[in-house]
Amino acid sequence: MSTDELLANSGNAAWMLMAASLVLLMTPGVAFFYGGMSRSKSVLNMMMMSFGSMAVIGVIYVLWGWSMSYGTENIGGIFANPFEFFGLKDSITDADGNFIAGAWGYPNVIDIAFQVTFAIITTALISGALAERVKFGTWMLFSGIWVTIVYFPLAHMVWGGGLLSGSEDGIAAKMFGTMVNDDGVTVANVAPIDFAGGTVVHINAGIAALVLALIVGKRAGFGKTAFRPHNLPFVMLGAALLWFGWFGFNAGSAFAADGNAGLAWINTTTATCAGILAWLLTERIRDGHATSLGAASGAVAGLVAITPAAGTLSPVGSIFLGAVAGILSALAVGLKFRFGFDDSLDVVGVHLVSGLWGTIGIGFFATSTGLFYGGDYKQLVVQIVIALSALIFTGVLTAIIGFALKPLGWRISAEDEARGIDETQHAETAYDLA
Repeated sequence: MSTDELLANSGNAAWMLMAASLVLLMTPGVAFFYGGMSRSKSVLNMMMMSFGSMAVIGVIYVLWGWSMSYGTENIGGIFANPFEFFGLKDSITDADGNFIAGAWGYPNVIDIAFQVTFAIITTALISGALAERVKFGTWMLFSGIWVTIVYFPLAHMVWGGGLLSGSEDGIAAKMFGTMVNDDGVTVANVAPIDFAGGTVVHINAGIAALVLALIVGKRAGFGKTAFRPHNLPFVMLGAALLWFGWFGFNAGSAFAADGNAGLAWINTTTATCAGILAWLLTERIRDGHATSLGAASGAVAGLVAITPAAGTLSPVGSIFLGAVAGILSALAVGLKFRFGFDDSLDVVGVHLVSGLWGTIGIGFFATSTGLFYGGDYKQLVVQIVIALSALIFTGVLTAIIGFALKPLGWRISAEDEARGIDETQHAETAYDLA
C-alpha cells in the first residue's frame, strides 16, 4: 500500500487492531466465566481448555486457517485451498515489500489478526459442555482437528463467498435469484445476514457442544449431585470481560470506525441489558430469586443473540431480540436435566438457543428486509436455511470427529474424576486448603 493509502485508512486500521485485541480478550473471559461455574477441583482444567485452544489455533490459523477460510480458490463452495496462502504467503506484503491492501482498504494482515480471534473463541466455547471429565490431550487434539474440518469451512461458506454467503453461487441466490450490485458484482437478491457470527460462532459451537456432550457422556453423579459454581465473582468477572470484548466482536465487524460500528455498539449494549432483565425476571417468576449467575448468563444470552444482527437492527429492535433471548435461554438451560445430556456449563442452552434465535430473529427485525419492517418472508426463509445448514454441517462433522477420537480416550478415569481433574491432569490445585 502507498503512504497516502495507509494514512487515509489509518483510523480504520487502528480501530481494527483494537477490535482484534478486544476479541482476543474474550477467550480469557470465557476461561473465568467457565472456571467460576466449575467446582473448585476442576477450575484450572476448565481455564486451561480455553488457553489450550488459543495456543493450538493461534499456530494453525497462520499455517492454513486463513487460506481455508478466505482464500480465492473456492472448492465446492465449502472451503478454500489450504495451500494457497499457507503460512500467510502472499498475504502480508507484495514482491516490493509493500503491505497488501485487504478488502476494507487497510493492510490485509490486520484482517488476519481480527479473524484468528474468532476461530479461537469459537473453539474455546465448546469446552463448557465437557467440564471435569475430559483428558486435556484429547481436547487439544480435538481443537486442532475441529477448527480445521468444521470452523474454517463454515467461515468460508458464510463470510468467504461460499454456499451460505450472498454470492451468486450461494444457496440464497439459487432460492431467490440474483442481481448486480452497485459495484457491478452479481449477488443474491436476498443475502443471508450474519454480521458477526451467529452461525459461524454460536450455532457452530453450540451444536458441537451438544454432540460432544452426548458422545463423552455425563459426569459422575449428574442428576443426583448438585454441581454448584465454586466462585461466582469469577463468573461475573468473566461476563464483564466478555461484554467488554464483545464490542470488538460486533462493532469490529463493521470493519471501519464509522456509523455502522456505532450502531453495532449501541445494539450490542441494549440487547445485552435486555437479556439480563429478561433472565432475571424469568428467574424471579420461576424460582423466587434473581441471581448473580442469572445476570451473567442473561448478559451472555443477549450478546449471543445480537451478534449476527448487530448491524441490521434498530436499537429498539435489539431490545426485543435480547429480551426474547434472555427468556428462551433461561428456560432452555433446564433441558439438559429433562433430556439427560450433561451440557455442564450451559453452552447449548445459551449459545445454541440464543444463536439460533438471533440468526432467525433477523428475518423479523432487520430494518431493511425484516418481516416487521415492511419486508416480505424471504429474509426470514433465508435466515432459517442458513441456521439449519450450519446445524447439520457442524453436527455431522463433529460427531465424526468425536467418534474418531474415542479410541484415544475422551474420559479420565472414574477415580481421577472423583479426586479432581486439576490434580490428576495438571498436577496442580487452584486453592491451597491445607
